[in-house]
Amino acid sequence: MEPQYDHKKIEAEIYKKWEDSGAFSPQVKRGKTPFTIIMPPPNANDPLHIGHARFVAIEDVLTRYHRMKGDSALWLPGSDHAGIETQYVFEKKLKEKGQSRFDFDRDTLYKMIWEYVKENTGVMESQLKKLGASCDWSRFKFTLDPEIVKVVYKTFKKLYDDGLIYRGERILNYCPRCGTFYSQLEVDYVERDDKLYYLDYGKIIIATTRPETIFADVAVAVNPKDNRYKDLVGINAKIPLINREIPIIADSLVEQGTGTGALKVTPAHDPTDFEIGQKHNLPVISVIDDGGRMVGTPEKYIGMKAETARAEVVKDLAEKGYITKTESIQHTVGTCYRDHGLIEPAISKQWFLKVKPLTEKSLLAIKKKEVVFATERFEKIAKNWYRNLKDWNISRQIVWGIRIPAYRCDKCLEWTITDGTTPDKCSACGHNKLTQDSDTFDTWFSSGQWPFATLKTTNPEDFEYFYPTSVMETAYDILPFWVIRMIMLGIYATGEVPFREVLIHGLVRDKEGQKISKSKGNVINPIEMAEKYGADALRMGILWGALIENDVSLSEENINAQRKFCNKVWNASRFASQFSGEARSNKAFDKRLSEIVNKVTKNLEKYKLSQAAELLYSEFWHWYCDECIENAKKGEVGAKQLKEGLLVFLKLLHPFVPFITEQIWKEIGEESLLISAPWPKA
Repeated sequence: MEPQYDHKKIEAEIYKKWEDSGAFSPQVKRGKTPFTIIMPPPNANDPLHIGHARFVAIEDVLTRYHRMKGDSALWLPGSDHAGIETQYVFEKKLKEKGQSRFDFDRDTLYKMIWEYVKENTGVMESQLKKLGASCDWSRFKFTLDPEIVKVVYKTFKKLYDDGLIYRGERILNYCPRCGTFYSQLEVDYVERDDKLYYLDYGKIIIATTRPETIFADVAVAVNPKDNRYKDLVGINAKIPLINREIPIIADSLVEQGTGTGALKVTPAHDPTDFEIGQKHNLPVISVIDDGGRMVGTPEKYIGMKAETARAEVVKDLAEKGYITKTESIQHTVGTCYRDHGLIEPAISKQWFLKVKPLTEKSLLAIKKKEVVFATERFEKIAKNWYRNLKDWNISRQIVWGIRIPAYRCDKCLEWTITDGTTPDKCSACGHNKLTQDSDTFDTWFSSGQWPFATLKTTNPEDFEYFYPTSVMETAYDILPFWVIRMIMLGIYATGEVPFREVLIHGLVRDKEGQKISKSKGNVINPIEMAEKYGADALRMGILWGALIENDVSLSEENINAQRKFCNKVWNASRFASQFSGEARSNKAFDKRLSEIVNKVTKNLEKYKLSQAAELLYSEFWHWYCDECIENAKKGEVGAKQLKEGLLVFLKLLHPFVPFITEQIWKEIGEESLLISAPWPKA
């Protein structure tokens, strides 16, 4: 063995040996339960960030462990077209060139984004390999693969035929910058300081944070139990600046203790107001367009951004004496999860999925332990979402994604839904001129089918053997976006849960516990760290010091410390492989080694990866090196036993630090690959 371990010389070579050996591709073993993980697909055109490195480390440890146990261990990789995220990034690149998405027709823009994704699509795969991901590349899937799209279409058609898809008009969350509507799960609610304006509506004073929308008011509502206003119900108030009269009505949705207890009702721009408007058959007036600009207002405000118009309206209201009071308040507002700008509630016709039949079955599956959350608090979060989930608007007003197979008849205006084929006539009237809907599916609708869509489109036996999968491991921030929807759609489409267990991991934070972000300047690039210290050191650094479900603090110092551990393993292996002391046996040595195997195995079975890693670190360094090797020098531990102990430690360490252990395995004379070696018995 070389005096020092050089990861730069051997990591790529070792990975190629693993691939060439076929170790990543499991065989179907009838009668034996497989171990299956479907990889959460990273964005196809983005480099990996440190959060990705954490899921790689966790999922690779589990896959390598089960492979060594003799299970048919499948870790199926894939990449995500990432819908709005990819289009959002591409539009920013267009903006840098002085261009906009509106400069191109739909087909041209789609092709441009496709070319952009193709240019960058190999980056993520090469980086996964750099980190040692032992996934089965022969089964790799992309969310826009034609066979995956067919599965998505088939599910959509089945949902429609079962009466679970409908076209409806609702007030929804709209991002005027991204140009699309979102579901309730894609809105981030944040605390914000704002002004509360008390406005004189003639007979009554109302309080609002959005004076720019007064031109869309259709009523003033008060609570029927509010004695202050009982004599005003039925008479008219007057909108300031335009002097339009609107009725004062009573509705129980109005909170008496908020503001003045009198609510301006603007159905086009507020969900509660929309509900009140529906109950009272009020008209709907919109004064903010798709671009977030004012329309249908007095001329001076037309074309202004809503935020700019607010300042102008406030100034005019003040000048004319309509503002009776102003207060500073802190309240919750909805923001876009993509660009973090304000969400603008707006009314739109969209495709909806009725979620109640699906959420009821999902809750039952959790109750019956058909799907188990490894951490109880995440189960509670999932159940809470299921109980409060509204019908899901699955249509998005973007180009990049899977286009909805809905065709509108030019004659009767009815919709014909297909499984992806182009209809030759209207299903309602038989007319032969139809136009396809321009909307695409919400990314989460297609990726919600990922476990069964991937396995149904690989080898013929894969779905039957590997589904339901063993565990879904992913980050907690996409628990509501993705995990709960996979359970919903998996049960619906296959009759079974998509995975038996859910393992949620926390964020990677910096050494101060701060969230990692470009704006903070504390970004840790996983590929740079792997190149500098080795993939093994990075993996151990990520797994060290925190339960999977908790956030973990990481620094370059942590990673460097694990490189020193790797060097310790290398140096100890050099000594043990060359040691030629007496072949005596030490029963205490065997007993301690057996206990270590037992503890590590139990920790891995319970997903306690940090405890397993820390135990191996401590026992190898402080027991095997500091005690056993020193005792061997004194003749108290024989060479054969010392080497046998080394072989056991290399097997136990392999899932965590696969590159260096594989290289040592070869250097000490083992002919087979360590990746395929059997897990040691206690």
